[in-house]
Amino acid sequence: MLDKRSGKLRIIGGRWRSRVLPVVDQQGLRPTPDRVRETLFNWLQAEVPGARCLDLFAGSGALGFEAASRGAAEVQLVEKQAAACDVLQSNIKLLGAENIQLDQQDVVHWLAMTGRQYDLVFVDPPYDAGLLAETCALLEKNQHLADEAFIYLECASNQNLPDLPQNWQIIRGKKAGKVGYYLALRQKQG
Repeated sequence: MLDKRSGKLRIIGGRWRSRVLPVVDQQGLRPTPDRVRETLFNWLQAEVPGARCLDLFAGSGALGFEAASRGAAEVQLVEKQAAACDVLQSNIKLLGAENIQLDQQDVVHWLAMTGRQYDLVFVDPPYDAGLLAETCALLEKNQHLADEAFIYLECASNQNLPDLPQNWQIIRGKKAGKVGYYLALRQKQG
């Protein structure tokens, strides 16, 4: 059997700090860079412990594994590609991460079906897929977000963010190389 694991992912902080995990070699899969993850988790350091996290378009699982390592109560990974899911499942087992669950499913379909609410959501779709706006709308419409949830959004640095739900406010944002990344806060309604 062909080994699809060729890349590596280093967990930056928390209980699995400096652990290196294999990443599937798949076209379009680009783990969130270390520098970007470090900045993001510095922004979120007080929010992650005990949080319910959702990592959409999980790919390498970089964001979900980092959140679990830093004390998230639970992490739900959603990824469509079978090869990526095989490696993600292997990494969950390797870490003994009982607080990480994986669903192999299309994100848009998954968001239409389930009704759990999350405190922290990572949205990092393939840059050229045009899924950012639809994903954000479904998160809000189908009530996947806790009051005052944080939403991480990633896109190509040369792209603008799409229109976001009216009750989302961008509170942080940066660009690093080819990556534009933003943190939104969902304002409690009513």
